[in-house]
Order: sequence, then C-alpha cells, then structure tokens
Amino acid sequence: MNDRAGVDLSALVKAYDVRGIVPDQLDEELARLFGAAFVRTTGADAIVTGHDMRPSSPALARAFARGAAAQGADVTEIGLCSTDELYFASGTLDQAGAMFTASHNPARYNGIKMCRAGAAPVGQDTGLREIRTLVERWASGVRLPEPERPQGSISQRDVLDEYAAHLLSLVDVRAVRPLRIVVDAGNGMSGLTVPAVFRDIPVEVVPLYFELDGTFPHHEANPLDPANIVDLQRAVREQKADMGLAFDGDADRCFVVDENGDAVTPSAVTALIAARLLADHPGSTVLHNLITSRTVPDVVRELGGTPVRTRVGHSFIKAEMIRTHAVFGGEHSAHYYFRDFYNADTGMLAALHVVAALGSQPGPLSRLVERYQRHAASGEINSIVVDPGSSLAAVRAHFATHTEITIDELDGLTLSTPAWWFNLRPSNTEPLLRLNVEAADRATLARVRDEVLALL
Repeated sequence: MNDRAGVDLSALVKAYDVRGIVPDQLDEELARLFGAAFVRTTGADAIVTGHDMRPSSPALARAFARGAAAQGADVTEIGLCSTDELYFASGTLDQAGAMFTASHNPARYNGIKMCRAGAAPVGQDTGLREIRTLVERWASGVRLPEPERPQGSISQRDVLDEYAAHLLSLVDVRAVRPLRIVVDAGNGMSGLTVPAVFRDIPVEVVPLYFELDGTFPHHEANPLDPANIVDLQRAVREQKADMGLAFDGDADRCFVVDENGDAVTPSAVTALIAARLLADHPGSTVLHNLITSRTVPDVVRELGGTPVRTRVGHSFIKAEMIRTHAVFGGEHSAHYYFRDFYNADTGMLAALHVVAALGSQPGPLSRLVERYQRHAASGEINSIVVDPGSSLAAVRAHFATHTEITIDELDGLTLSTPAWWFNLRPSNTEPLLRLNVEAADRATLARVRDEVLALL
C-alpha cells in the first residue's frame, strides 16, 4: 500500500479477523501498525505470535512483533504453527496472541487472527473495531503516540511438543485398536502438527501433501469445497483405510471421510463428539450454530444435555462458550470448540475424538455415524446478488404465507417447518448470500432448495 492518505481498511478488517491480498491490502508496515494498535487497544503487556507456511507470513509476523514491542509489550514468537497451537500458547502462557494466516484462502492472501490472554476472542465488538480505527489514523499520517512503557523484548519459544501433550491429555487414544488413517494436510500446517500429535498413537498415518508450501501446489487447503477432498477420498479407498482426515491451511478445521471415502458431515462429527463429552460431563451445555443439522440439538437433548443455538462465527461462539460454560461447541464449517481447550476451536482435538470413538469399537466409521446423519442436507450454496438485503426481504415475503412456518433472524434469515428449514445469510466478505437447507428427505430438500434459488 503506497498511498496512505485517507486509508479505509473496511475491505481488510473482517468480522472476526484481518484478511487481504499481500502486498496490495496488507504489507509489513500495516502489520507493524496492527501490532502497535493491538497493544494500545488491549493493554497487553505480553503477546505470543505465530505464523503459517505462506511465503509472506514470517515477515508480517515479525513486523507485528516490532510494532507491539515498540509500544512496550514483550513478544514471544513461536514461529511456524497451526492456529490452534497459537491458541494453546495464548492459553497456557496466559498471553494475548496474534496468528498470521489466511486460513484456506489462496496463496496471495494473508491475515491476522488476534486474541486476548487465555485465547479470548477479538472481534468487531471486542476490540477489532478500535484496532482498525487506530491503524487507519496512523496509516493516514497521524503520528503514533509515545509508548506508555519501555521498549519490550522479542524472544523465541517452541511449544509444539507441549501442544501435542496437552491434546493427548484430553482424549485417551492409547488403547484404540490399530487403525489406518489417511491425512491430507493440503500443504498446510497440519503437515507439522499431525506428526507431533500422532507419533505415539497406535495408528498408521498415510500422509498426503505434508510438505509445508504456502503456494498450495496440489489443491486449495479448503476441505469445505468437495473438489479439495477428492484426493483424500481416493486414497482412503485405495489404501483400504479406516478413515480419512483433511485439514485446512492453518489446521484449525478438520474434515472427516469414512472408510468408503464418503464425507462425514461436520454436524455428525459435532453430534458424535457431543455424545462423548456428555458421557463424561452429564447435563452439560453444548453449543451449535444455527446451520448445523437438527440432529445435533436432538442428540444433545436425548443424552440429557442442554443445546444452545448460536450465530455463525468463532468470536460469537467463544463468547457463548464462556457465558454458558458449555463443554463443547460445533459449527457446520468444521470448527469445533472445547471448554478444556480454553474455549477455543481446534480441529486436531476433534480429530482425536473421532479416532478414539472409532478405535474403541469394532465397527466401521460409516456405521458409527449413521445415528448422527438423520436428515438430508444441501451443504452451503453461494449466490452472487446485487443487494443482499432486498433479496432476503423477497425470500421472506415469498415464504411468509407457508403454513406452520417459523421465522428467525438470529443470523440472516432462518425459515423452518416441521419437515424442513433453511438459512440464508449474507457473507461477511463478499456480495454473496449463503444458503443452507435441511429436510426430512431428498425430494423435499430439492424442492425447497430450488424454490429459494429461483427467488435469488
């Protein structure tokens, strides 16, 4: 970014994080300013930073550290790591944190996920708006204020083994039966973390694309797109594996396929993990965002727990985890949150729970998850629209005359009947409406889906 006059960072600062194209939208100078603004806004006197394998990540992370240290914060750099490893460091060191990653976005992107000490979220309503305002002011030429504390230090620390040990202390996988698991790291950070976590577990890991490469030479590190798990599905079948795991670029999300190479929905994974944790913590609260399957709250109630429905997005769910003291939370996008992991999301811990569940009984994964896949689901369908607000209003007006319909606007527009429901919500980053439909059967699903899409 060369022209700083009248800087507007609305395209860079999202609802939960900072994310944009390098260097057009995010460069080292802006990263330095974000480091300074983070300290001024949060008052943090100690910060832990980490970064993924993207070519631009090390320099951006170091610039952030310099900006934070100049404002008096001591910075601990843990270097290459997954996002959930950064959350672990923030929690165990009780320090604020900053992770440099653009998650599943293409190689030209990068970004910053920030948290307060103990991995507490930083979003628009919890400091990110104020951070953006300061960075815009300073990037436009306003002089940074004098630091309130002496220059801070910058040091390095490796926490990978501690991270692995902590995860393994939360799930007993020592007695699982021998399993063969194909893992697709997508050239992302699970190529570093999976070997550390799985090395002492009695399973055989068949690696796919474990080389750390932020240019993503094989496929995008976004398993939510079915095209990006094709290699994993094929390898599971060819290797006659018991299951497959796919992680996104920063390895905070985990996707599962069964022994047939069929995708296990994140809702089914949420229900499976909820069942395991409710067995250990009877009567606990479990969170699910409003796009997860109806199966999730049904299973939680059947097992004596309390389901709580939330908006989409990690900053909202982490806040609800704290407010409700929930033992666990799951999202349709394969983010999984654990009370014992600082209320933060970790795909690796979710993967260990699935491994433990599969390995503690003799049947295949497909049979194990049958009870948790009770409805037909569309998956997320994106539609480009000129005016999301008008489109939402048109859909609401069209369906308002349907019988037995319930209208809910917790996050976008959710319309439901006993036989089906759908949610239509605007993207936080693009001119899109995201549609998710679930119904009792495939025919009803297709009818409702096509009816909504025709309106869009």
